[in-house]
Amino acid sequence: MLALFVLLFLLALGCLLAISVGTTWMPAKTVIAALVHFDGSRDHILIIAIRLPRVLTAIIAGSALAMSGAIMQAVTNNPLASPGLLGINAGAAFAVVTMMTLTGSGSGSSYIWFAFGGAGAAAVVVYALGSVGGIVHHSLGLILAGAVVTAFLTSLTGTVLIFDQSTLDAVRLWTAGSVSGRTLAEILDVAPYVTVALAASLFIGRHLTALSLGPDASRAIGQNTALWRGVSVVIVMLLAGGAVALAGPIGFVGLIVPHIVRFMVGVDYRWILPFCAVGGAFLVVIADMMGRTLFASQSFPVGVTIALVGAPFFLWLARTRVRAET
Repeated sequence: MLALFVLLFLLALGCLLAISVGTTWMPAKTVIAALVHFDGSRDHILIIAIRLPRVLTAIIAGSALAMSGAIMQAVTNNPLASPGLLGINAGAAFAVVTMMTLTGSGSGSSYIWFAFGGAGAAAVVVYALGSVGGIVHHSLGLILAGAVVTAFLTSLTGTVLIFDQSTLDAVRLWTAGSVSGRTLAEILDVAPYVTVALAASLFIGRHLTALSLGPDASRAIGQNTALWRGVSVVIVMLLAGGAVALAGPIGFVGLIVPHIVRFMVGVDYRWILPFCAVGGAFLVVIADMMGRTLFASQSFPVGVTIALVGAPFFLWLARTRVRAET
């Protein structure tokens, strides 16, 4: 419990620092004053209209992606599972881009349901492909299926954007995973769905712990595995779909954070999930701040910054997993 409060404190400090950093440095007292007593001044408008939405987007996306990754790893009993690696992010992104191409650019509530639908469809396809020939029981089976689906959907998304310059201009940064340019209205459109899914996740921690033991063990202790897998899939759709609708397909958050958290708190998902929520938010907030500071660009995609760390981490994890099974 103490460690969770420490992590929450670090998140609060990170958010304060992220709001302060930019082309114009804002002292902490100015940031706090804008949040508590908004006076309409230039500095306060900059904080509330530009920097606060960016940080809130990072918090929502980071929490949702980290928790969805932890849930997927429990349900599939696969430590390499995550929304980015199993095609869920790519499915949501393809659905949103296709909708924008057909109907014109939108935001928030206008495409949130397309993101949910794309995430769900991709999950079904990946699981179906991974189940062929019993490959789903292999630890890398779903990852291979996810890689195929991700590559295919990413190619389709790129093809759509090539033939539609207006949509490409609208989502250029979004497709790389970006928290810049979001408004409070867009956040309020997506936040209710993600918040409900986050709250629901915290109530199924005990069942996820049982699922993570494997299907045989979970059935042996009397769990209805089909029911709780179905509930988990719906929650993952809401979490990943909401995160992608708001911030684009940010990869590796759902892979990195759950592994770090399990190293810290063990295998009980009643603790893993809240730590993932706070840890995922902290990771995206800090990664976004570092990216725009190091690369001197306020529009630098946070997805690129996280990928610089996430890709080597995934390679190390995959190599370790293969060695453990041989």
